Amino acid sequence: MRTYDLAGIGIGPMNLGLAALAQPLGDVDAVFLDQRAGFSWHPGMLIEGTTLQVPFLADLVTMADPTSPYSFLAWLKETGRLYPFYIRESFYPLRAEYDAYCRWAAARLAEAAPGMLRWGRRVTAVEHDAEGDVFVVTAQLAGHDGVTEEKYCAKHLVLGTGTSPRLPAVLRDLAGAGPVVHTGNYLPSRDALTAAGSVTVVGSGQSAGEVYRDLLEGLATGPGGASPYRLDWVTRSSRFFPMEYTKLTLEMTSPEYTDHYVSLPQDLRDRLGREQRNLYKGMSGDLVDDIYDTLYRKSALGTPLPTTLLPDCEVTAARLDPDAAGGTGEYVLTLRHGQTGKETEHRTRAVVAATGYAHSTPEFLVPVLDRIDLDARGRLVVRRDYTVDAARRVFVAGGEEHTHGVTAPDLGFAPWRASVILAAVTGREPYPIERRIAFQTFGLCSPEPDSLRLDWDVLSGEEATR
Repeated sequence: MRTYDLAGIGIGPMNLGLAALAQPLGDVDAVFLDQRAGFSWHPGMLIEGTTLQVPFLADLVTMADPTSPYSFLAWLKETGRLYPFYIRESFYPLRAEYDAYCRWAAARLAEAAPGMLRWGRRVTAVEHDAEGDVFVVTAQLAGHDGVTEEKYCAKHLVLGTGTSPRLPAVLRDLAGAGPVVHTGNYLPSRDALTAAGSVTVVGSGQSAGEVYRDLLEGLATGPGGASPYRLDWVTRSSRFFPMEYTKLTLEMTSPEYTDHYVSLPQDLRDRLGREQRNLYKGMSGDLVDDIYDTLYRKSALGTPLPTTLLPDCEVTAARLDPDAAGGTGEYVLTLRHGQTGKETEHRTRAVVAATGYAHSTPEFLVPVLDRIDLDARGRLVVRRDYTVDAARRVFVAGGEEHTHGVTAPDLGFAPWRASVILAAVTGREPYPIERRIAFQTFGLCSPEPDSLRLDWDVLSGEEATR
């Protein structure tokens, strides 16, 4: 059976970028598996006009290889949109553009390396061969004749399974009045939400702001205008905060700060992760201002807008009142104000939960969990070089926020991570790895210039990285 140098499980932006960087390398034979039928990037949130929160340089490959044929600029050129993008004078691509670009890159990879990306494969198990030197990945493929099993052998694994929508326990069992959806399923549910008569957005961050702004446009303006629904926004955050995007703060998305973060005790990293939410979980400042400007514009002629913004309010309980609203039912959310401690009931017929996403340890790893490092909370213990096993052959791409901090979900840092993984697989640096890029020193002592040490002779040994 063919043994690949590398098998990637999951084909989101992180592993798609890794595939695009691996494809030109003659000494890397790689395969990537995904259970979906093809690439899609948050299709439920591709609201018209919304943009990425990072510049176009944070594409799949540019920060590792600016000459790559899989870059965002290469896509613009091939589709005849390079000059319009240039004239637009904005570094921030539309979300729909980014999705289209990634699908284009996947199609180009399918042409350049047939069989490298394999869709419709649901991985059910990862095991070792009899000698323990090679991983055996079992995947199920659904076809006209039923489900068949495929097996792939690989020397290295990269886990790029992404995240799952997180719905708070108080909202999970709501049903009967109207839709209760996560933002990940917003667009397919939008018509049902607006038809419900009242919608409450719960949560904060960019997704919450984009959904609220999108629904806000549907409220009536002008004297005597009747809005088709009521719209409210509840968040336990003390304010509707923007993502901090100043330049010295951006240096925290650097190899040096990641070195520092990884060196800290896990309990301190967990606390910092909560404290640093405004570095990557807030809204763009432009969106915050646009929401205010829209509220101002729609209320300028004296029309009371049926909308309320409620910061510092946590949803502590939720129930269905089946007899409300003429017998069609309403949801009753119990809100507790963080500063005053007071509670009130808020009624709505539909809920959009902008409550984020969560990582979990994939079940298909169960056969090899004896070789995988987990912490007390069952999370993968990800080393500085993105490995989770003593042999340094199982990598994580995008699931290391609890160990590596703000660089984990950052699209612009993904090519750097991919460069590290490919260096470990090949025993060389096919893409130069920047060890130091920041003006700041994080911690009292200056880190060694080679904080990320990649010793190819002992990479599978006791301790190859810090």
